[in-house]
Amino acid sequence: MKKASIPVPTLPVNKDLTVDNNNQKARLNSLELGPRLHLWPLTGKVLATVIIVMMSIGLGIAVGQVILHDIIPTFWNGNQHVVADQNEIGAISTPRGDLFADAPVKEKTVTPFYQTDEFVFALKFTHIHIFGMSAIFILMGILVLFLDLAISARIWLIVLPFIGIIIDLSSVWLKLFVHPSFFWLHIPGGLLFGTVFILDAVIMLWQMWLKPSENRQT
Repeated sequence: MKKASIPVPTLPVNKDLTVDNNNQKARLNSLELGPRLHLWPLTGKVLATVIIVMMSIGLGIAVGQVILHDIIPTFWNGNQHVVADQNEIGAISTPRGDLFADAPVKEKTVTPFYQTDEFVFALKFTHIHIFGMSAIFILMGILVLFLDLAISARIWLIVLPFIGIIIDLSSVWLKLFVHPSFFWLHIPGGLLFGTVFILDAVIMLWQMWLKPSENRQT
């Protein structure tokens, strides 16, 4: 005789439990590095906003200085267009912008490389700017850590400005020691970290002050 098979009882799936688990995972993900910006207390939001505003003012003044002091004198001197040929720089007696002529231009003599005026200028310029510009994006990068975005997006927002800074500062050395046309690298470098800064600021301010808080919805 065949033995009758005994049915194995199956436990019912608790849908509420599944939803709770998903909500718990979402909360844990949102608390990965602490509460997201839109969940910060008012004092934290005010501090972050002040940092963003002050950095924006500083970066805006720097852009204005580059345009007025560097770009305009480099390309336009009254009605005369300034040439970009390093061999013709000596023929120009009027002041020029930093893009080509911050470093003194004169006949080269037999001098150790590290003692040349060009090298000293590039070294000082890089030393000052790499600290100042990096400090801006270190602070912004700390705030990016708490944005309510995917990890990959936050990584790109942190890394890209520093790539732009490296490109921008590299152009100083390349235009002095390779060819003046390398000054064009200032444009992609500046656009890269400038665009990311604006994107960071907009997202941060929106998430802190305009994005509905989960606490207020529940």
